[in-house]
Amino acid sequence: MTERSRSSAADDALGDAPPPPPRALLSGLMWREIAYLLANFPLGVAAFVVVLVWLTLGIGLSITVVGLPLLATGLLACRQYGRLERARAAALLGVRVAEPSRLRPREQGFFPWLWTCLKDPVAWRHALFAFVRLPWVLLTFTVVLVLLVVGWPVLPWVARWLSNVDRAMVRALLSPSDELERRIAELESDRVTVTDTAAADLRRIERDLHDGAQARLVALAMGLGLAKEKLLEDPEAAAAMVDEAHGEVKLALQELRDLARGIHPAILTDRGLGPALSSLAGRSTVPVTTSVDLDERPAPAIEGIAYFTVSELLQNVSKHSAARQASVEVWRAADRLLILVSDDGRGGARLDGGSGMAGLAGRLGSVDGLFVLDSPVGGPTRVTAELPWRARTEPAAASRGR
Repeated sequence: MTERSRSSAADDALGDAPPPPPRALLSGLMWREIAYLLANFPLGVAAFVVVLVWLTLGIGLSITVVGLPLLATGLLACRQYGRLERARAAALLGVRVAEPSRLRPREQGFFPWLWTCLKDPVAWRHALFAFVRLPWVLLTFTVVLVLLVVGWPVLPWVARWLSNVDRAMVRALLSPSDELERRIAELESDRVTVTDTAAADLRRIERDLHDGAQARLVALAMGLGLAKEKLLEDPEAAAAMVDEAHGEVKLALQELRDLARGIHPAILTDRGLGPALSSLAGRSTVPVTTSVDLDERPAPAIEGIAYFTVSELLQNVSKHSAARQASVEVWRAADRLLILVSDDGRGGARLDGGSGMAGLAGRLGSVDGLFVLDSPVGGPTRVTAELPWRARTEPAAASRGR
């Protein structure tokens, strides 16, 4: 089964399944629709009056100091009204509409905030929603009230038709502005992912230094201190202790090299992705063949993400797959860098299986990448990763030449 790591909440919101056809008079959905249509009247009239007074005062006083702040405050109130209507539609009509992104002025201060509020398209559409619905809420309230008294046999069908119009209005006027709104929400989520990943990497480096090389160097310092004290009393014991300390130095250097390789391997910086992946494959416990078909090197950030993606996938192959062999292929297709890692193991890998796949998918998603996992039970497993291609800048190329 193929699983994609990225999904859009806004797409889900707009892709709600249609409500079931009208059933008996006592069905729960029908009564929720009737309650929604009846509640439209007091809420709609109150919202219309507030918006009318607010617009009249705001526009009329816009030539004074008070007018524009009044308009901005009213637009913020319209956003809150839209949130109320989205919640009501979700509870009674089953319409799930994504929340628009919050207002964020680019600069601090009153005037940037004022300008951001005044040009907010979401708030203006919410105001339009409150303003144009007055005839509709009067009509629906009257029709439903009359049918409850004298026309209840046809009420389920009429209520469904009227509530479908409300569903369309909620989706059209209370949803995020456009694809840009969705993109903002994605970027906000990606920023959180990048921040969390960087914090986790820093904690890992700190832990490795504290528990590994640092502890070994402390023991080395203590051992050399004891050897210094025994140097005149027992030269042979001191020599043995110095020899042991020499071994500890070698182990500490190896741990530091491994740590540095985990941060950013020197071979990747000096020679590029092909030799770095070959070196990575050589350290794998499963035989790995590599194929890198790139005419030029990508940007260092993309190159690093590609390297660590393959590194983590090969670690998963070694730990979980029971595979006899694996392969890594890297190539460029138009403006995308593609990575294919496959193995002949037992399969059954999942994004939520605790193997780190979900975190890896999140890291790729944070740079507009894609992560596709195909791992049927019994194998084989194929993981395809896509990254945006960004070429190296000239300064990077020049420094590489030196």
